[in-house]
Amino acid sequence: MAGPVTGRRRAMMAGAAILSGSLSGCINIAAPDEPIVIELNINIRQEVIYRLAEDAANTIEENADIF
Repeated sequence: MAGPVTGRRRAMMAGAAILSGSLSGCINIAAPDEPIVIELNINIRQEVIYRLAEDAANTIEENADIF
């Protein structure tokens, strides 16, 4: 029983070696010539409105006689 298992294992290892050897020429790792640009579209409207609302509430509390 040990014969077919080792033969199958050898065949799998040989196949893996052949596949990895044939793919070694296709893989290239190199830095890009141009810098990487990451564009972020961030909506800050909500934060600005929140800050304005908080400032308005503080102003109203401080000057209650005007309002």
